Parts: sequence; C-alpha cells; structure tokens
Amino acid sequence: MSVESCDATRHLHSPSASMDPTATTSSPALSVALAVLAVLLSLTGFGVYQAFGPPSKGLTDPFDDHDD
Repeated sequence: MSVESCDATRHLHSPSASMDPTATTSSPALSVALAVLAVLLSLTGFGVYQAFGPPSKGLTDPFDDHDD
C-alpha cells in the first residue's frame, strides 16, 4: 500500500470529512417539493373525508334531482 492511498483512506475516515456542511444541507427544491406534496396529500385526504365521511350525508345526487 502506498503512502498516497493511506492518506486518502485516512482523509475519508477523518471526523472533518463526515462533518462537511454541504453534505447536510438540503436544497430549496427539495423543500418546495415536500411542501407541494404535503399540500396535495392534505387536499386529497380532505376530499376523501368530504366524499365518504360524515359530511357526505348532506350531499345530494344531481342525477336524482332531474327526472327525465
């Protein structure tokens, strides 16, 4: 094993390499994507609750209202 490969291996396992601040920060695009995903899931859940939960008892069928 050469001296250069030992230095490279030591650098990979040094505490300063694992504490790299650029490795722990998330990109703004990821934050926006997660926020959009959370909003879409919330609206989907609310829609399912409105359609099939207790509020659905007050819904009427528009096709039943029209006698053809």
